[in-house]
Amino acid sequence: MKARPTMSTSLIIKIASRNLLQDRLRFIATIVGIVFSIVLVNIQMGLFLSFERMVTTMIDHAPADLWIVPFGTKCFEDPSLLDAQDRTKALAVPGVSQATPVMIGFSEWTVPNGGTTPVFVIGSDESGAGLHPWNVTQGDTASLSSPNAVAVDATYFGRLGITKLGDTTEIRGQKARISEITDGIRSFTTTPYVFAPLARAQAYMGTPPGKVSYLLVNLAPNTDIAAVRNQLQTKLSKVEVLTPDEFRNRSRNFWLFGTGAGAALFAGALLGAIVGTVIIAQTLYSSTKDHLNEFATLRAIGSSNLYINKIIISQAVLSAVIGFAVAAGIGLIVVGMTARTALPIVMTPELTGGLFLLTVLMCVTSSVAAVVQVVRIDPARVFRQ
Repeated sequence: MKARPTMSTSLIIKIASRNLLQDRLRFIATIVGIVFSIVLVNIQMGLFLSFERMVTTMIDHAPADLWIVPFGTKCFEDPSLLDAQDRTKALAVPGVSQATPVMIGFSEWTVPNGGTTPVFVIGSDESGAGLHPWNVTQGDTASLSSPNAVAVDATYFGRLGITKLGDTTEIRGQKARISEITDGIRSFTTTPYVFAPLARAQAYMGTPPGKVSYLLVNLAPNTDIAAVRNQLQTKLSKVEVLTPDEFRNRSRNFWLFGTGAGAALFAGALLGAIVGTVIIAQTLYSSTKDHLNEFATLRAIGSSNLYINKIIISQAVLSAVIGFAVAAGIGLIVVGMTARTALPIVMTPELTGGLFLLTVLMCVTSSVAAVVQVVRIDPARVFRQ
């Protein structure tokens, strides 16, 4: 029996790269298609990860073992109200060491150079284990106790019309002075967060003193959290007692899926992958048709379908590696450009690895049409030329 010729990996790659680079304009079009597709997917998924983090940023930074929230609360930004008397009832439950009230809600910020803009006010007792600003770059939390003091994030300076520590303005017609500046506390809704002491926040929102939004419950050491939760739920009416994880999941589900924002981002990513796959498939198919005689020659001298298919798949993988390298570089530039904006794009190692696998999968899947074309080659066609 006549043995089939063997083909080394280096020779496969050499033939594959030659086929790709023979028509450089077509090769560039392929790379552009891959880059466009992966950059689009990267941006969409990067925004999704960014939104996912911003949706729960307040919950993540609140030092609470349990959250007492109004019944039916959908997310952290839901401006429902509790009776402040619930705090006294919660503190009476064995195992509860603190029940810190938090006030949230929208208000109107007067822009110093003219006009107004909505802001989201967060109020908490500055002396307790409440929800306080973090990533502080100027000022300190203690300064919030001074008259009219508020904290804002530098990201929103342009929108708020302020430039430095000590600037003054009005919130709902009442004085406010910038006494603390943070860096990186961004809102999913892009509405600027404003931190203030509890009573001042209630005044900025026009909320009666007897109402609060949430109670942050801290437990004594070695307390059975499930038992305390059941007692709180029984003792308080028209409330829900949630763990931080439950509140995070509820907020994510509402903003990312309940509002359709997450579905829109996934749809954009899927569209990018489909467009890239079609462009790559068309290019690989055209390249294969242009080299049918070479593939027929390989078949005529005894090369198996497996060897020939390896060449086509190698073309696809080479395209994937080059395209992904360019797309990753562009992605890093985009991440850097948006890092200081209200809507930063996140790029994690897991996302990068997933995008590389997606690129290879797209390119290999695109090679199917070319593989089918080669399998159907009649080796005798080379002798009819």
